[in-house]
Amino acid sequence: MATEFKNDLADLSILVTGGTGSFGRAFMRRLLSIGRPRRLIVFSRDELKQSEMQLDFPTSRFPCMRYFLGDVRDRDRLRMAFHGVDVVVHAAALKQVPAAEYNPFECIQTNVHGAENVVQAALAEGVKRVVALSTDKAANPINLYGASKLASDKIFVAANNLSAGRTNFAVVRYGNVIGSRGSVVPFFQKLIDGGAKRLPITDPRMTRFWITLDEGIDFVVSTLRMMRGGEIFVPKIASMSIVDLAKAMAPHLPLDVVGIRPGEKLHEVMITEDDARNTVDLDDRYVIEPDLEFWSSYADPYMAAGGRRVPERFRYSSDSNPLRYSLEDLRNILDKGK
Repeated sequence: MATEFKNDLADLSILVTGGTGSFGRAFMRRLLSIGRPRRLIVFSRDELKQSEMQLDFPTSRFPCMRYFLGDVRDRDRLRMAFHGVDVVVHAAALKQVPAAEYNPFECIQTNVHGAENVVQAALAEGVKRVVALSTDKAANPINLYGASKLASDKIFVAANNLSAGRTNFAVVRYGNVIGSRGSVVPFFQKLIDGGAKRLPITDPRMTRFWITLDEGIDFVVSTLRMMRGGEIFVPKIASMSIVDLAKAMAPHLPLDVVGIRPGEKLHEVMITEDDARNTVDLDDRYVIEPDLEFWSSYADPYMAAGGRRVPERFRYSSDSNPLRYSLEDLRNILDKGK
């Protein structure tokens, strides 16, 4: 069983794929504030975003920072970047649902083959822990993005069969990140700033899981400290309706119902009834334990820590989630993000 990392994650070499994205930038900032790692490596394919990031995190001020141009589709480049790395956080993905539907080959190349390449490179270079970021759309997927992330999740869980305990792989699954570049919040804000007379919404019944960027980072950091290998960690986060989000951002604007886009659901699910058979309820999260032979060979660490099995036919869905954001909560969160 893996040993605990030091609380401050100091003296480790940590790499983030897709490190120039919303999560990567905020994650780097957090790690630099809580204790300087030995090396903190940004791995991404966008040279412009890397050059912009280097203005915020220059190596002259932060000597631990490293910037690697590369693509998760390139296994050799990943191996080179992973050399001497202790921890990998895999955040690189194609995330836009319509783009994935229109460009399915590209989605598979990055989200599925890229996941396989991360696993192979991590095993080859002796990385200690890998956490892959997933999405609520991977549970009972109806679009290609969700299906590709489900395949990715399966790859990372099953990778623990190959590592003989030398490398531990786990997955973090959460919902939409408030204010991230891919969320509806910047889209609404752009319309509001541009003087829009109405806000378009897909369906007034639609609900989603939402998490702030800071909450997502805290969850990943805590997962790195507690993971054993093979788990899917799901945070207990609040849901909101798309109507409430629109009202919180622009209470004066009427809404225009435009219909659900291809590949969208009315409600998202993060734990299905079938996953529930292997799910443990902890104070701040659920843990979907792996249905793998190696897991049953040692005592369940989460039950030993006070966890409890979820009830029969449990389902963690955005429409039935007891945690809900009020309009006041939403306005406070959006004000903090400005």
